[in-house]
Amino acid sequence: MHNTRTDVRVLCFCTITAKKFGHVKKKSYLCTMKRILFVCHGNICRSPMAEFIMKKMVRTAEREADFEIASAATSTDEIGNPVYPMARQELAKHGIGCPGHAARQLTPDDYSRYDMIIGMDGENIKNIMAIFGGDPEGKVSLLLDHTDHPRDIADPWYTRNFTAAWKDIYAGCTALFDKLNDGAED
Repeated sequence: MHNTRTDVRVLCFCTITAKKFGHVKKKSYLCTMKRILFVCHGNICRSPMAEFIMKKMVRTAEREADFEIASAATSTDEIGNPVYPMARQELAKHGIGCPGHAARQLTPDDYSRYDMIIGMDGENIKNIMAIFGGDPEGKVSLLLDHTDHPRDIADPWYTRNFTAAWKDIYAGCTALFDKLNDGAED
């Protein structure tokens, strides 16, 4: 059985509101929905933190129609599990909830579904490439590669430092969101 998938890009008319120098500036533009998938080892700490941080940024900017944001794991270790309690607590400290999350594993079909597949560390990238069989369209990157300080985000499951993970993930999501908005705000 051959499975064919038609790639559908969603076009929408969007309005962005930006604060520059204390003044509110609104600009309307034609946009293509950006589909982002954050990936880590188990999909219970770093990648769902990135997913829900980015969703809050998008919601705050009133850009929900422009983005589809999700997360996945490279392993099967935690499939079906919710966000790890300490990660959930760290998100809650910043006013972010993570309802309904259930860890899932990355699949080869995710490559065609998402525009950006973003790993948290080099090991994630290696496993992502193995699942996809490569990255012919250049969709795969590390989250902190979008910042001025590219590096891995340490896994808080092992370090137990969920605050450090939050800071790195927030910095990465902020830089990524700013880059994605650069063309829209000119």
